[in-house]
Amino acid sequence: MNTAIDGFSKLSKSEKIAWLTKNYTKDPISAQRILEQYWNQNSKLQGLHDEFIENTITNYYLPFGIAPNFLINGRLYAVPMAIEESSVVAAASKAAKFWLGKGGFKAQVLGTEKIGQVHFMFKGEYGDLKKFFEYVKPKLVSAAKPLTRNMEKRGGGVTRIELRNKTHELEHYYQLHCTFQTQDAMGANFINSCLEEFAKVLKSEAQIFLAFPESEREIEVVMSILSNYVPDCLVRAEVQCPVGDLETEKSIAPHEFARKMVQAVDIAKIEPYRAVTHNKGIMNGVDAVVLATGNDFRAIEAAAHAYASKSGRYSSLTHASLENDVFKFWIEIPLALGTVGGLTNLHPLVKLSLEILQDPSAVELMQIVAVAGLAQNYAALSSLVTTGIQQGHMKMHLMNILNQMGATEAEKKELVAYFKSRTVSHTTVKEALGQFRENNGQTVL
Repeated sequence: MNTAIDGFSKLSKSEKIAWLTKNYTKDPISAQRILEQYWNQNSKLQGLHDEFIENTITNYYLPFGIAPNFLINGRLYAVPMAIEESSVVAAASKAAKFWLGKGGFKAQVLGTEKIGQVHFMFKGEYGDLKKFFEYVKPKLVSAAKPLTRNMEKRGGGVTRIELRNKTHELEHYYQLHCTFQTQDAMGANFINSCLEEFAKVLKSEAQIFLAFPESEREIEVVMSILSNYVPDCLVRAEVQCPVGDLETEKSIAPHEFARKMVQAVDIAKIEPYRAVTHNKGIMNGVDAVVLATGNDFRAIEAAAHAYASKSGRYSSLTHASLENDVFKFWIEIPLALGTVGGLTNLHPLVKLSLEILQDPSAVELMQIVAVAGLAQNYAALSSLVTTGIQQGHMKMHLMNILNQMGATEAEKKELVAYFKSRTVSHTTVKEALGQFRENNGQTVL
């Protein structure tokens, strides 16, 4: 029977599992066995994982794969990807190899500016608040010096503090809109610490600002927090080649293929129902690399989708053109990433991922991640405008279906060969496996 509990966080891991399995599972012994089999046998490493979050009872594994042959700005990469979805790593690898002999991917970072805001309410006159802001602005910078000193030595810090009047949207609402450079750190803790210091100074100085009428000296700070929307922390990645070089291994001429690719992107630009799925495919590649390198894929997702809506209508993050017999395919995407701090210094696989990527700076990682998203989108569109997405995806999904059905190694080998030239679906796999078993392991080909 489901039950509430006080003090769950104070229980040991074994006690947490015992309570959970007793009250929320049908077979406590089996559930406990599943949880414990995912513990790392290295107790030190398991202890590290236990302390990443609260109330840890086990580890949740994702496959960690490699997509090789990514040529980016003349440098060759093997890109680590952590993801559970079939065909993502294969598609990225295929796109990377396709463009390898055509000059590879070109990428450049267009900006690295990050944003944080102090949201506050002020019931006085806006003109008085503007005067106060000019007075207090140097004090804000000065108060944050202990926090910004080390970042400034690395070339970062607070770059701008603006007063923004939002009262036309919400009564009495203003904000300090602040921009930052955080170098190789993602910078969330740095930004939030600076913002909270700004808020303290804002409130305290308002109380003694003599130019304020006494009735206006109350500033109510609602919250101080970074924004994960970073439209000026932007990277662009692209590929291009003469149309004649677009040998697709599909039954379609290169020029027709290029034309349909452009059409597919144009549809995603104007049709939100298509654009969401289109961009989801991009994020398959982006998120997999972001996760493998210990960055915050939720923040990246939120920023990307907000950027896709910047025109007022949700649209494609990628673009394509066909001009003068040259096919061009590119992406612009906001990416606030870090290669120092957070999990990058703690998680062994994250550290190894960054080593595999040749210890990139944050700027270099932005380029790699954008390219992964572009490659994924190219692979998906290439299938969509030719053979269709299911042929390749379901073949990659075949092994998952066979595992769900408890297929033996011999059965897997037979069925993989059988479906090389056939359509994969849950029903067709079930029928073929049943036939193979009825034939006592004889071929179904």
